[in-house]
Amino acid sequence: MIATQTVVSVLFFVSVPFFSSAAPPSSDSIYESFVQCFSDKTKSPQTQITDNVFSQTNPSFSSVLRAYIRNGRFNTSSTPKPTIIVTPRSESHVSAAVTCSKTLNFLLKIRSGGHDYEGLSYISDKPFFILDMSNLRDVSVDIADQSAWISAGATLGEVYYRIWEKSKVHGFPAGVCPTVGVGGHISGGGYGNMLRKFGLSVDNLIDAKIVDVNGQILDRKAMGEDLFWAICGGGGASFGVVLGYKVKLVPVPETVTVFRVEKYMDSGAVDMVHKWQSIGPKTDRNLFLRMLIQPVTRKKVKTVRATVVALFLGRADEVVALLRKEFPELNLKKENCTEMTWFQSALWWDNRVNPTQIDPKVFLDRNLDRANFGKRKSDYVVSEIPRDGIESLFKKMIELGKIGLVFNPYGGKMAEVTVDASTFPHRNKLFKIQYSVTWQENSVEIEKGFLNQANVLYSFMTGFVSKNPRNAYLNYRDVDIGVNNHGANSYEEGEVYGRKYFGDNFDRLSKVKTAVDPDNFFRNEQSIPTLPSKA
Repeated sequence: MIATQTVVSVLFFVSVPFFSSAAPPSSDSIYESFVQCFSDKTKSPQTQITDNVFSQTNPSFSSVLRAYIRNGRFNTSSTPKPTIIVTPRSESHVSAAVTCSKTLNFLLKIRSGGHDYEGLSYISDKPFFILDMSNLRDVSVDIADQSAWISAGATLGEVYYRIWEKSKVHGFPAGVCPTVGVGGHISGGGYGNMLRKFGLSVDNLIDAKIVDVNGQILDRKAMGEDLFWAICGGGGASFGVVLGYKVKLVPVPETVTVFRVEKYMDSGAVDMVHKWQSIGPKTDRNLFLRMLIQPVTRKKVKTVRATVVALFLGRADEVVALLRKEFPELNLKKENCTEMTWFQSALWWDNRVNPTQIDPKVFLDRNLDRANFGKRKSDYVVSEIPRDGIESLFKKMIELGKIGLVFNPYGGKMAEVTVDASTFPHRNKLFKIQYSVTWQENSVEIEKGFLNQANVLYSFMTGFVSKNPRNAYLNYRDVDIGVNNHGANSYEEGEVYGRKYFGDNFDRLSKVKTAVDPDNFFRNEQSIPTLPSKA
């Protein structure tokens, strides 16, 4: 587990080669040195820089730090804080931030939207700076070319809104949470409710721009295909600072259909979930059937609620007829369905009330400094869980009391992309599981209890999920599966979680890492390690 309880003041009792004095440098002197370096690299007067470089004594430091912390577990007084936060407003600012951080020998954490479930984009137990990309949020949509350039600090909500402004029959396959940052989402693979039709976000990329360890700004041609491949699912923060991606827009019908169907244990939930496993990954690729499984109390009885949440890229009559034939256990009726535009369906998936009436501009709201407490884990299912396994799972969830599961079906386009076409290897799985528990109370004891629930359920599922390795999804960040201390055993430590996230693609990722960042400047607790040096 990451040492998130380190006292901030101990962060600076390290030797920093840039400084010659025996005493540890003060944060003020580090700040002054950084600003001087930043000014030199950007050829900007220092007075222009102070709006984008925040020391711990800056009155805005706390609000800038907290704005994009999305997990309250990492927003406490004892959470380690950065010495400096940089909020670049240009590509040259990013380049200077990399060069100056390296000169000062400080770890650089790169944050786009702050949705890393373990906070790895904004915490560390080593001295560190944060590079906060949130000001770099341009979304340039070209309908004639059916493409868009999206800056890393843009949110998915902004992407969908800017596409909607230009076209009602184009979309982009990415996630359902509108405040997620593009940089982390796409560089980690990027999946959403159109993945069965169009694949992952990384299956729809044309170009990218990155700042490398030398501060150079590279596009796809300049970086080469190996590095481009690595940042298409391998997590950008291991290789450089992703500035943005050029993506292919996809065609969406004028009218799509959404629906939600709930069942409880006494009304067919077990049969519905069991049957879903053979339908969700194999049905018409225009249909995405997410399954939510949650322990609840109903009529004073503890039970489990199973909910199908769906997007169909077509009309209601068509999907009702399809599922009447394929999935009668769902008992879907036309009155369960709502027809709307694709953009309105994105609002619906974000649980917005009256998505057909709401102002689309709500997707431009970044919802700053709002964070519940939470824990997520992930698994992949290769073969169907037997009916008695579903029954035992429900009983275990009732016993635990809070933690829920989300089943996301694959199949369709996902199964047609080769395992090594991108760094994302989990192509031939039936579905992905997310373990999800969220709470509001800031309490060590409550947190301990919920983290234990997550671990107990994860352990319970061992026999039902992928093995050797037990696979995981990078963007459902989980430090329980291994962390890297970046010492003598860095490669061995990295291989533990690296194989779970990337399978055999870990080998090529390590080679790319060694080629583009041989000194391992770009690192975090689960980054790709360099290859071990030959004796």
